Amino acid sequence: MATKRKSKGAYMISAVAEMYQIHPQTLRLYEREGLLRPSRSEGNTRLYTDEDLERLEFILNLARDLGVNIAGIAVILQMRERMEEMNRQMQGFVDYVRTEMLSRMQQESSSGLIPMRRPVVVPPSATTKKRRPSE
Repeated sequence: MATKRKSKGAYMISAVAEMYQIHPQTLRLYEREGLLRPSRSEGNTRLYTDEDLERLEFILNLARDLGVNIAGIAVILQMRERMEEMNRQMQGFVDYVRTEMLSRMQQESSSGLIPMRRPVVVPPSATTKKRRPSE
């Protein structure tokens, strides 16, 4: 669901409801259920950021297009957040391994060790295959 919006803004509940053609009570329900977490102004007005709107678009896609209920949306969002966290952890691990490998390679090259190539085994080509006795 692509909706044109201004960049780097904060939107009030009435503007968001109008942009996405939903009732403001629906947005309040999503907040009450923990699906959305808009920030608040000093006057306690809900302010939706661009990230909130992206999340709302995902929620509306699940609800409108796929028919997922609120409980299902909550489960999907939790799973999505867990996957993103696991992805961040994996990226951190990959970065750690890369740093360690580079560090060890630099230590080996500065210690005067020369890496040796391993022998490569080449399978016999079609011309050197043995012929069967019947041929």
